Amino acid sequence: MNRCILSFFTFFMMLAFSASAIDTSPVVTSPNQKLKVTLQLTDGVLIYKIEDDQGPVLDYSQVSMDLGDKGTLGWNPALNCKKVTRRGIRQQVSAPFYKRAYIPDNYNELTLFFRNYKVVFRVYDSGVAYRFETFFQDSLEVKDEQATFAFAGDFPAYVPYVVNDRKEGEPMDKLFETSFENQYMHLNHLSEMNPYRIAFLPLLVELPQGRKVVITESDLRDYPGMYLRNGVSEHYKALTGCFAPCPKRVEQGGHNNLQYRVKERHDYLAKTVGTRTFPWRVIAISHQDRELADNDLVYLLATPSKVSDVSWIKPGKVAWDWWNNWNIWGVDFKAGINNDTYKYYIDFASEKGIEYVILDEGWAVNKQADLFQVVPEIDLPMLVNYAKSKGVGIVLWAGYAAMDKDMEKVCQHYSQMGVKGFKVDFMDRDDQLVVNFYERMAAMAAKYHLFVDFHGAYKPTGLSRTYPNVLNYEGVFGLEQCKWIGPEVDMVTYETTIPFIRMLAGPMDFTQGAMRNASQGCFSPSWSEPMSQGTRCRQLAEYVIFDAPFAMLCDAPTAYLKEPECTEFIAQVPTVWDETRVLDGEVGKYIVTARRKGTTWYVGAITNWEKRSVTMDLSALGVNGGRVTIFTDGPNAQLKGVDYKKRTLSVRDMSQLTLELAPGGGAVVIVE
Repeated sequence: MNRCILSFFTFFMMLAFSASAIDTSPVVTSPNQKLKVTLQLTDGVLIYKIEDDQGPVLDYSQVSMDLGDKGTLGWNPALNCKKVTRRGIRQQVSAPFYKRAYIPDNYNELTLFFRNYKVVFRVYDSGVAYRFETFFQDSLEVKDEQATFAFAGDFPAYVPYVVNDRKEGEPMDKLFETSFENQYMHLNHLSEMNPYRIAFLPLLVELPQGRKVVITESDLRDYPGMYLRNGVSEHYKALTGCFAPCPKRVEQGGHNNLQYRVKERHDYLAKTVGTRTFPWRVIAISHQDRELADNDLVYLLATPSKVSDVSWIKPGKVAWDWWNNWNIWGVDFKAGINNDTYKYYIDFASEKGIEYVILDEGWAVNKQADLFQVVPEIDLPMLVNYAKSKGVGIVLWAGYAAMDKDMEKVCQHYSQMGVKGFKVDFMDRDDQLVVNFYERMAAMAAKYHLFVDFHGAYKPTGLSRTYPNVLNYEGVFGLEQCKWIGPEVDMVTYETTIPFIRMLAGPMDFTQGAMRNASQGCFSPSWSEPMSQGTRCRQLAEYVIFDAPFAMLCDAPTAYLKEPECTEFIAQVPTVWDETRVLDGEVGKYIVTARRKGTTWYVGAITNWEKRSVTMDLSALGVNGGRVTIFTDGPNAQLKGVDYKKRTLSVRDMSQLTLELAPGGGAVVIVE
């Protein structure tokens, strides 16, 4: 799987130069010639800049990696560079559980060769990426990495700060333990970024002429994740990368004793093999905001699949217990973490065609970090068999420490029982040890035909391509927040922001599907009966807009059974797609996304708290007529978020369709 399928036009060219004829200012452009990367091989550190057809994207930015006694990669390239090669690739990549079945993989590449390493720059029409590759015979220690992103001006930015803070003089250690869940702080200038805080990725910078840059990374393996911090000085407007040092000593603790907390760190970022590739530093570039929500760079740059047979991997939707607090009603038993309740969830899933039911935290004995200690109220083999008889799969929640200490035993045991996958939670770090845990977990799960949903997780970095059984990630300020946040927290604006920033990195387990929907001014937190901000149609549209091969139904089965039209839509909407087109959108304001599965198109639209009309050209999707089903905000949705209208039309000739979105609203169009 994931073999490259060559398109009708492929070319390959290599130009090599001897050390005496090295071009000290090599250039590589995008296939459409609109992006240009210029490198400077100086007597200092390697630098590069990016320009497009409207001006500078990145000013000259420094690239290096400190390997201690093995030297500094990227240092004095004017003297040390041995040759420069170029090539162009035009091909397609298959993507079995993604937002499109095949992805064009078209780029031009420039490689600088040194004695025992190389630096590779790839330029796509949609952005630029670079990485180091080393060829040392023995192991190496990475002491530090210089990844600088310099800008021509003091531009605005969307910054997702790590929640933890520190004061001047305090060590940075506590900043590197985070759940990667926060909203975006919109800064008018990069220089406003708090120098004592760091931001996790992806991060967006606004350029002149409506252009935008999103910085993230791909193919993160055996190496810590990158954060960004303020690198601005009087003459230098930049973001600089920073990384968690490798843990030297950890202790089990944290949430319900399910985490490993770092007590001491090494003086290096990573100790690793000497011959390897390092993560891609990704600079996605757009001229229209909608291009960011349809960017494929992270997936394309990741290592191809290590799972030869993916036929057993089944994406789908899952009835979830924790968000709704097991709060079902109208039954003759006491709801909670017990057999009767889960049989009710299974019956609901079976009746509605929902593929999975998850047993979230509580099925294993609390604070024991032992996944073989099942609470007495649960007969797990019975539930798995009952679900199987109903055509439903069971998924289990697992804490990081509990899974890590018994990984193979746990995977083997529960795979043999018939469990289909794990939701693994509370890693809350991305240093080298945790990054390696992700890959070990993915590989072990694949060995036993289990899929994985990572929570308490850093942003995706392409592991879903390398291990297609990794179906989803959290790393997002998801709907669970509505159980405890106050009305001052604006989820609606956040939801119209993440498709352009967070989702560029990969799928996200936002866990939409609320049946209690609060119009503006009507929201309040509730642990047992949580609600969403915005309208009912917004929740429906998010199943189309948000990438999620494994998608939660967050509300209680009883709530869905009282809403048959909405439940029918949620149950049948696909979670992986043959084609995706983002039709329109603007960061923090609105988005309109069209996705095709087979011959059926689904279109989802959501807006911020501004009432909005959106017009879509269905003829551009190749739709000339057919059966059209439309969910739109009802006439009173501005006051009562649950108000919606459903209508079905038979249309012979359809070109433009205008939808009216209430404040915080949404719409869904299905064309068959």
